[in-house]
Amino acid sequence: MKIKGTAIAALPAFIKHEFPDRFGEWIDALPPGAKQVHKSVILAFEHYDVFDALYEPTRVMCDLFYGGDRKGAWHSGHFSASYALNGFYKIFFRIGSPQFIIERASRVFNDYYPEGEMRVSEAASHRCVLQIVKLPQPHWVSDQNVWGWAQGALELMGKKEIQVAMNQSLSAGDPLTEYDIRWQ
Repeated sequence: MKIKGTAIAALPAFIKHEFPDRFGEWIDALPPGAKQVHKSVILAFEHYDVFDALYEPTRVMCDLFYGGDRKGAWHSGHFSASYALNGFYKIFFRIGSPQFIIERASRVFNDYYPEGEMRVSEAASHRCVLQIVKLPQPHWVSDQNVWGWAQGALELMGKKEIQVAMNQSLSAGDPLTEYDIRWQ
């Protein structure tokens, strides 16, 4: 399965931001394929193997910096919400509704993971449900990244009392991954 370069660029930026003195340690700990991706310039429109570009590098990050806790993947997803939204796109987070942003998020997911599919299954004034209905190689990393991103995106919009629950997961054998997202 492939992933677009823009989807993985936030991971090394997150590590440099959160663990600036340990970035080299992370690079050195990567398996050969992942090391090759992350020692090179990541090209935004290039497609990379998802295991080498995202899953393995994130697992190594969680092992090194979070004692193996998968929450590190959530934190990198949370960071990616603000990282990806620089310049012109920040205005959409200031004036757009959560439904507008979430609808765009499903389109971006489908662009980032060309073999995957995300949809908005429910949308209301203070709630929406996102579903990943297709992902040929599901993994806990993508589960946590999207979960963190959803939380981070709503925080950027200034929403309060944010609750994001992952009710199902493809990586756990469920028929889809589902996020129930609520805010005030």
